[in-house]
Amino acid sequence: MGMIPNPNPTMVITLLFGVSVLVFIMLLPALLELKRPRDSGPRTIMDDAPIIQHLKTRRMIPLESIEEEKFRLDQTILKKIADVIAVLPTLET
Repeated sequence: MGMIPNPNPTMVITLLFGVSVLVFIMLLPALLELKRPRDSGPRTIMDDAPIIQHLKTRRMIPLESIEEEKFRLDQTILKKIADVIAVLPTLET
């Protein structure tokens, strides 16, 4: 029911023209920027920028210690879960 039952050539030409104009208007800013760019190119990252200094001075944690800590936490959680499960059968009595 949403389709036009008998499209005439004028309707098709109008639709194609409208879609073409919409696409052109959407791409016009990019085309103008390519023709006359506002700046001279890519930016350079300054070495004295605060974020770069923070990343350089930050201590890196070895991956092995993270894995050991994760294993230790997993063991602790499993122990607590086992304790809870052990208590469940006694609740019925």
